[in-house]
Formats: sequence, C-alpha cells, structure tokens
Amino acid sequence: MPLESASVQNSPCSLWRDGWLQYAKRLDSPNFGLRPPGAHIDLIVLHSISLPPGVYGGIQVQQFFTNQLNRERHPYFKHIEGLKVSAHFYIQRNGALWQFVSCDHRAWHAGVSSYRGRDNCNDDSIGIELEGLEGETFENAQYATLQELGPALMQQYPITHIAGHEHIAPGRKADPGPGLDWVRLQKALGLDDRYFPTK
Repeated sequence: MPLESASVQNSPCSLWRDGWLQYAKRLDSPNFGLRPPGAHIDLIVLHSISLPPGVYGGIQVQQFFTNQLNRERHPYFKHIEGLKVSAHFYIQRNGALWQFVSCDHRAWHAGVSSYRGRDNCNDDSIGIELEGLEGETFENAQYATLQELGPALMQQYPITHIAGHEHIAPGRKADPGPGLDWVRLQKALGLDDRYFPTK
C-alpha cells in the first residue's frame, strides 16, 4: 500500500480486526512472519527511532518499514540499506499512531533477544517504536498515545510485561534509553511494578 493510501480504518463493532487496531493509521509492511504455534503474546517492547537520526516529522520511518527508503536521500540511509525490519506500531512526536503489522503476526523489531526466561522476543511480543533519539526525551503527545494504546493491547492480548529494547538486548541495544520516563508511563497505565523491568 503506498504511503498516500494509508488511512484510518474504523469499525463500529470492535477496536480490533484480525490483529489490526481500528483507530491506527494502517500501512502494511512486507516484513513479518507467522508466530510459532502456541505463542503467548505477553510482552510489549518499546523502541526509539528517527531517520536520519535526530530528524523528526518526515515519512522516512514509514518508508523504512515498507522497504521504500531511498538510499540516495541521505548518507545514513546507505548504512541501513537492505535491512528488513518492522514494528507493529510507530508513534510520531505529535502522537500520531501507525500500524505496520497485525499483532497476530510476528514483526521484526527485537532481533537477538531474551526476556522473562524466553529467547527470540519477536515470537511473542508486540513492538512499539517511538519517534525519538536514544537517550532524548519524548513528547507529551506520545505518552498520551501510549496511555490509550496500552489498555487497548491489554484488552486483546495477555500482556504481563513491558520493557525497552535495552532490556531485552542489553549490551547490543540501548533504546529507548534514559529519556523515556518509565515512572510516568507506569502511572499513566495504572500498572504495578511487576509489569516493568527491575530498577
């Protein structure tokens, strides 16, 4: 689906349809797979991304997740050429919510990872990318969207853990980094400590 065709899909009956959240802007990524049989989708993984790093407000992230990024547009893009990655959701600085992969399917966001005694976190997690730079702060609008998205996910899937990429791939990844206010997020979602990484 070209970027110009991305649209919000509404349903009077349900928030969800086949793993797609009806109020998110849908833009299908080819970068996904089936989850293993019996996968228990109980983990949300938070990431940060901006393309090029530190540049906000464009459509480069959407292009990256749909294999449409033009490597000639910026020198940094040549370093990520050929990578096939995706996330289930992407939250822009203004709070806009995009979805690229059905939550019933496996997005390619975690890489080599391990958490709560399980490896290969892509198999049983939902990946959320926040537009931002590793270590920098995030916008009020992004926290507001997370405050809506979190309960919607927890109504549909048996979520019991929320972690950052840095927690599931320590030493390899450091996002979203210290700029994410975990205490604020926890209070906004109304969840107790057992849902979050050990401090």
